[in-house]
Amino acid sequence: MIQLLAEGYVEGRVGSGTYVTRLIPDILLQTGVGQPPSSGACSTGTEVHSRTVSRRGALLTATSPAENTSDAARFAHPLHTGLPALNAFPWRTWKEIEGRLTRRNPGGLRSYGNPAGYGPLRQAIADYLGMARAVHCQPEQIIIVSGTQQSLDLVARLLLDEGDAIWFEDPGYHRARSVFLAAGAQLIPVPVDDEGLDVSAGIARYPRPRLAYVTPSHQFPLGVTMSLARRMALLQWAKDIGAWIVEDDYDSEYRYTGRPLAALQGLDEAGCVLYAGTFSKVLFPGLRLGYLVLPGDLVDTFARARELTDLGAPVLPQAIVTEFIVAGHFSRHLRRMRELYAERQAALVTIAARELSGMLTVPPASAGLHLMGWLPERTDERDIVAAARRAEVEVMPLSRLSLEPYAHPGLVLGYAAFDARQLRESVIRLAAALCEDRKSLFPAS
Repeated sequence: MIQLLAEGYVEGRVGSGTYVTRLIPDILLQTGVGQPPSSGACSTGTEVHSRTVSRRGALLTATSPAENTSDAARFAHPLHTGLPALNAFPWRTWKEIEGRLTRRNPGGLRSYGNPAGYGPLRQAIADYLGMARAVHCQPEQIIIVSGTQQSLDLVARLLLDEGDAIWFEDPGYHRARSVFLAAGAQLIPVPVDDEGLDVSAGIARYPRPRLAYVTPSHQFPLGVTMSLARRMALLQWAKDIGAWIVEDDYDSEYRYTGRPLAALQGLDEAGCVLYAGTFSKVLFPGLRLGYLVLPGDLVDTFARARELTDLGAPVLPQAIVTEFIVAGHFSRHLRRMRELYAERQAALVTIAARELSGMLTVPPASAGLHLMGWLPERTDERDIVAAARRAEVEVMPLSRLSLEPYAHPGLVLGYAAFDARQLRESVIRLAAALCEDRKSLFPAS
């Protein structure tokens, strides 16, 4: 009877009973109703409409990195970049904070929150950035996002029109490149040298773009730090032409010589810089929390767009991060991770020098979670990457990060997520795979 009611064949009348409906849904009796169409077209009479994605959707598909995203395969192999040491995270402390917060406020932290972000977290981030990164901002200038990718997507949608030109570091971060290309932007490759993005080269190539995307504290992937002279030149250029600067500060907390450098945003007096930070590297990527520090005149626009995106980030994780920061766990965790990552970097440099001599040169770096490995000239990176995969080692070729051919072949090597034993074993496997076909892989040696 319940099924007949649900399908409309019978109807109930209060105080009387259940009767066969007078209007049986005959359409349901026809063959083929509810079956999916046989092709991607919608027909109305003789007219056939093709169902396709939008131009933006096609751009997004074409420019998005083609990676295996299955749970089993992703991040499975040593030397993968961008992953912190998850087994060294203070999970017990995290769970204690979570339990305490949910007992204290069982319902409120699981409801909708402010789309711009949890107020206490915005305050904690503002305090931390002012102290550690010399960022000048009020909590109201901070928008909480689901990681740097969402920051970049908001920037692309709100500050760029199709066809707008942007300066882009070359080589540079491939996921940022994909976001801007998907928005229909014209990417102007600007070379990077030992002082960071070459502002004069950018002006010579395209003097008046809409925006510049930079990673000044620890350039991805080369690892250089933008000099003060270049920072001031970049800020002056943006002020003169009315351009925006997006500062992606993805891992500046991990500096192994001296204190972390001040952010570019802290030097900005004209309100040109949008500062993007993330908790993916300093806490864990599954948290999916980041933040965007905005010039005051952009706050309202970005807050409204953030609300339209997904009504804001979940409140409970934001509250946990807030207490993690305020109670001092965050600063202690960063100190421990700096020591751990410095040890792991040293281990990778040592084992690479011993096992990969003549094939891959891996110099140390002063910051970050990855190293550059330099191949001999005229080496084909594709062959090296294929050999590494056979050895179950994941390396990223520099050519994948370059808009124009780079002068020297190289590989990006992640080390933070892997202990000394894993690093040693993976480098030994890589060396064996490269030595097996050394003459063809390194014809110039």
